[in-house]
Amino acid sequence: MTQIEQDTFEMQVRAAYIVRAGESLIKLVSDIKQYLILNDFSSVNEAITQNSKLFRTKQQECDQKIMSLRDDIAADLYDLEDEYFTSIFK
Repeated sequence: MTQIEQDTFEMQVRAAYIVRAGESLIKLVSDIKQYLILNDFSSVNEAITQNSKLFRTKQQECDQKIMSLRDDIAADLYDLEDEYFTSIFK
């Protein structure tokens, strides 16, 4: 009877060691993933460069649109001033 209890206890201890080893492996994998994510400077630099290029392109597009609007407004303002100053109703 004591042999059965001893075997049962030994199986429980070994199962606990297996579970602890599995948890340690999961923690180790998590730490490795975190290290790779935080210290992967090449991909971070690549993403920054890509975003920088994208934003510069957007900035150039916005600048072109603003310049176009400025030119259109200036032309319309010139026409309105010309109309106002040549009007007989001023």
